[in-house]
Amino acid sequence: MGAGIAITGCGSAAPESILTNHHLAQMVETDDEWINTRTGMKNRHIAAPTESLSQLSAIAANKAIAMAGISPIDIDLIILATSTPDDMFGSACKIQGLIGASSAVAFDLTAACSGFLFALITASQFINTGVHQNVLVIGADVMSRWVDWSDRTSCILFGDGAGAVVCQRARENSLLSFGMYSNGSQNDSLNLNYHGQDKPLVDGITAQQGSYNPISMNGREVYRFAVAKVPEAISKAMFQANLTADDIDWLLLHQANQRIMDAVAKRLKIPSSKILSNIAEYGNTSAASIPLALDAAVRDGRVKPGDTIAASGFGAGLTWGSAIFKWG
Repeated sequence: MGAGIAITGCGSAAPESILTNHHLAQMVETDDEWINTRTGMKNRHIAAPTESLSQLSAIAANKAIAMAGISPIDIDLIILATSTPDDMFGSACKIQGLIGASSAVAFDLTAACSGFLFALITASQFINTGVHQNVLVIGADVMSRWVDWSDRTSCILFGDGAGAVVCQRARENSLLSFGMYSNGSQNDSLNLNYHGQDKPLVDGITAQQGSYNPISMNGREVYRFAVAKVPEAISKAMFQANLTADDIDWLLLHQANQRIMDAVAKRLKIPSSKILSNIAEYGNTSAASIPLALDAAVRDGRVKPGDTIAASGFGAGLTWGSAIFKWG
């Protein structure tokens, strides 16, 4: 067998509690029409105190493994893309234990809203070099832990969820092309910064202890960045794969804002009917948003085996990337 990559299974999970635009109107000065017209969002799922990122990820992972027709023991590698782990040391190993993937090595990857796409590309490298055969890629975030619920510009955007795919070695490569990019000079546009206080220890030695501030975002700058960079990245990937916009069956973007997705599609000359969007139900779930939208479209029959998907993740760092792949 060759060393190509096939994406053979997907799964997703989201908390049961739903925070609507009408709920938010009771918390901050806003209303349903204002939120919906500017973002396309109606609901977002919020993890209860008893729900963890690891639990949501395990549910999504088990669904993806079942669709792929393998068992957890067959998984060689687990890559968890998240910015909100249950444990600062990482949550991938906890998920490995929860699903019983005892043969797998597991690690976290942090690239915020680009995380799932970066993890998928990383997985492909382990498969293409022949090191691993079955890789589980998870994108999951519990953004509600780090939202400033008094900031109406950001609290309306974020929700919680998890999505996963199984990548397997195959004779033909379904990952047709990809690109990854970063621009640290724009880091201040979107961040979740550490904030500490000095703690004197002994003999003039001082340490610092603290936690993290809530999410801080310059929405206008992030919008401009995404609308400029995402079409460029997808165009490069299409050129590398020798494809045109007419060859793309579905446009699968990070679910940050419906207006961003519409603008990207327009610049690429891809019909809006080809946009995979579930932003109205889930909001921005960071690294979970792409696999959440993919799983819904696969399970309701929109995405069929052999369909060509142009995907792009973009967000904090600033980071962005693109990948063109065939489903199944």
